[in-house]
Amino acid sequence: MATYKILIVIFILVLFCHFSRADLAEISKEQNLTDYQQLFSESRLFKMQFFSPGKSRNRYLGIFARPSPDMYSDVIEGGDEKAVWIANRDDPLTDTSASLMIDRDGRLMISHSEGTVILLSATPTAATNLTAILLDNGNFVLRDLYFNGSGHRTLWQSFDYPTDTLLPGMKLGINLRTGHNWSLTSWATEQAPASGSFTFGLDPNGTNQLIILWMGKVYWKSGPLPNGHFGFKYVSNADEKYFMYTAHNSVYGRYTVSPSGSIQDGFERNKVFGNCIDGIPDAGCVKQVLPQCRTAKKYWFELRQVYMFGDSFKIEENYTLSLSDCKAKCENDCSCVAYASVDSNDGTGCQIWGNSSSFVTASNSLARGVFFLTRKDEKRKWWIWLTIAVPILVLVFAFSLCYLIQRKLIARGKAREVEKVLYELAGPNAIPGQYNDKKLRHDIQIFSLETIHVATNNFWSANKLGEGGYGPVYKGMLVDGQEVAIKRLSTSSGQGLVEFQNEIKLIAKLQHTNLVRLLGCCVEGEEKILVYEYMMNKSLDFFLFDASRRDTLKWNIRLNIIEGVAQGILYLHKYSRLRVIHRDLKASNILLDDNMNPKISDFGLARIFGKQEFEANTERIVGTYGYMSPEYAMNGIVSMKADVFSFGVLVLEILNGKRNNSCYHLERPLNLIGYKCKVWLCSVDPYGPALPRTPHIVGAYCLVHRIIHPPPA
Repeated sequence: MATYKILIVIFILVLFCHFSRADLAEISKEQNLTDYQQLFSESRLFKMQFFSPGKSRNRYLGIFARPSPDMYSDVIEGGDEKAVWIANRDDPLTDTSASLMIDRDGRLMISHSEGTVILLSATPTAATNLTAILLDNGNFVLRDLYFNGSGHRTLWQSFDYPTDTLLPGMKLGINLRTGHNWSLTSWATEQAPASGSFTFGLDPNGTNQLIILWMGKVYWKSGPLPNGHFGFKYVSNADEKYFMYTAHNSVYGRYTVSPSGSIQDGFERNKVFGNCIDGIPDAGCVKQVLPQCRTAKKYWFELRQVYMFGDSFKIEENYTLSLSDCKAKCENDCSCVAYASVDSNDGTGCQIWGNSSSFVTASNSLARGVFFLTRKDEKRKWWIWLTIAVPILVLVFAFSLCYLIQRKLIARGKAREVEKVLYELAGPNAIPGQYNDKKLRHDIQIFSLETIHVATNNFWSANKLGEGGYGPVYKGMLVDGQEVAIKRLSTSSGQGLVEFQNEIKLIAKLQHTNLVRLLGCCVEGEEKILVYEYMMNKSLDFFLFDASRRDTLKWNIRLNIIEGVAQGILYLHKYSRLRVIHRDLKASNILLDDNMNPKISDFGLARIFGKQEFEANTERIVGTYGYMSPEYAMNGIVSMKADVFSFGVLVLEILNGKRNNSCYHLERPLNLIGYKCKVWLCSVDPYGPALPRTPHIVGAYCLVHRIIHPPPA
């Protein structure tokens, strides 16, 4: 029965508290704001009420913003929401008896049972029609309404007395007539709203920049700010100098100076600027100068649970110093060996100990957390580092030695391969590095690296003709005045020693007027260089695919190029001592001499066949897409037909002056081959008796006949 009565009493008390917490729209001489009431702005974007932050029992009067655009949750005591403005941050109340009121003299004040009132607007006024309201921009104003209803006069506003949060419309600066300063001051800690050690405002020296002060010293400065930067607009006239914050979102865009000194987005709590502690300091941070006793040796502060004995020096300063402020005080005092907060609940206050103090380590509830100065002892346990370093050095040395030996073996193997090639060309007396620019068999000359450097002016970039899959090609001049083309194997090239050997073997043994002539090579160290006869007119693609040079290729020149390439291919396939499949016929591999005669080059990817061999399979598909025959690209079947296909593509490109990989149909993505095949199939019979033998038809026939109707074996 007793329990039932207690529950009824609790229920009645809850109902009483609920109905007594009425929402107000304004405060007047007849209407006060009590501890359990709330004052809302017209659109309910902001509200004012008494609250207790975190674990504190003290009561404060604060203004809160709606936590998100689509919801509003009441601020519960100890909740996560943070006030954007506090009326009595440095005068906390200890009970719930307080009320916000307008007294008979027109002053806005907080009265409470402890006696002394807290004045917000201290100037008495004779106005009788006074009201205090909360605006939708978060500004709390005391105003005098005109009796005729034509307007009002503002007597006091919270925007003139900001705390730690800057709302759109607030100012940071100074009123030159009254000397009143607008600035933000951080909370002492995250749980203590009292004025902290960081201040954010206009530079008092008169420059148009914002600064952050830490305990009176410059901590961060913005430099001259252009209008709009960080959302600030600078105004300077005879009466005022200030930065006004003008965010686009007038409710949720706001800045807050944190207890650690950084300026944060007040809604997301992200650091925007002024971060001089965590990670990489922001631009504008001012380096804090420490005394010599702190810079001579490395040190840090270690947290321990202890009893302390001996005298200490307590820095009270209204208990508003944070733990980081206390650390700074200790760092700047050479006699300080330990520091701690006075109030362990909210981390405020500061107490430091000197050299004469003593302590006992403890772990019970009577012990307190104290930060002790710890210096690095350079000689301490040096043997530990030695035992760690020696095995590491041994391992590094062993791995390095193995790596060097492996590289030497690989280099030796490559050298033997080169010796084998040179042996085939020069006979048993051919040893790399001992030729001194002498000629070998097949008129192949071995050049020294020094000769190559002189010929190319140390591979001067101005002498560079171009670059292919093998590497860069340079123009050079030998000591006898002969101009040459020098191809240097690149370290990043997909080709290597095999292609180098292939090129030397083939070009040295193949002689034809439509094949480029290899003059010699150079093999020294990692360098593998080929020396060719110089072609003044470069390659076919230099003219063919350039609109400004294409007209140089008259029809008789184009037909001559087609015929010359055909003669070179015929020689490779039928009349040379070796049956050679080039596998990379394309416009860039057709060089042109002084008389625009074509010469096939780049035999690094060529494949050698026996006289009775006609095709083979390969697992390594090489060449250039767009010039590769279908059976080779898809199945790896290498034969003379692959070069015939490439020749057909080349003929079409020569006659049309267009690349094969371009698009030439509006309805379907046809390349040059597809487009010509479509036109040719629609206009002629490929097997008709009167097939005209024009170059267009020859090129199309080489392609279509291979793709659609392969010839019988």
